[in-house]
Amino acid sequence: MNILILTGSPHKNGTSNTLVKEFIRGAEEAGHRTEVYDCAHGNIHPCMGCDHCGMNGNCIQKDDGNEVLNKLLNCDVVVFATPVYYFGMSAQLKMMIDRFYARNGAITAKRLGAVLLATAWNNDSVVMKGIKTHFDIIFDYLAFKNKGMILAKGAGTVGMMPKHYLSEAYELGRNLK
Repeated sequence: MNILILTGSPHKNGTSNTLVKEFIRGAEEAGHRTEVYDCAHGNIHPCMGCDHCGMNGNCIQKDDGNEVLNKLLNCDVVVFATPVYYFGMSAQLKMMIDRFYARNGAITAKRLGAVLLATAWNNDSVVMKGIKTHFDIIFDYLAFKNKGMILAKGAGTVGMMPKHYLSEAYELGRNLK
């Protein structure tokens, strides 16, 4: 299985990327191929809403976006990894997801598997509601098959992250079907 992982954290060694490392470890042990695109440090520009792509072609932006979209259309599972900022995903990840517009129909027709790995500082009953709802809607709209979500609360730093989230990320990667 080919897995594309889109990371959105500006912190290369932060909590969401720590979950990604464990997910990759499990997935690769299971024989899956993984590739990471770092949306926070890559060359991605926002969708301008110009409709040059017609929802079925290349975006007019001259950046990594079209290459990432090609990778998306050649994978079996896409993983979204992000810290939670103000109850949603990072702006860096959102910028890439907005660019999905350029290939919306092809993405939907592919019926990809999808995973969400999200981390938040807070450990309360509210912190993950917004991001979970947003990704539930994205998964539904793009006909993604939900392969799992790890919503790691109380994970503001790697040192304070409850260890069970690391093993859950590993197991999710290892048992992905």
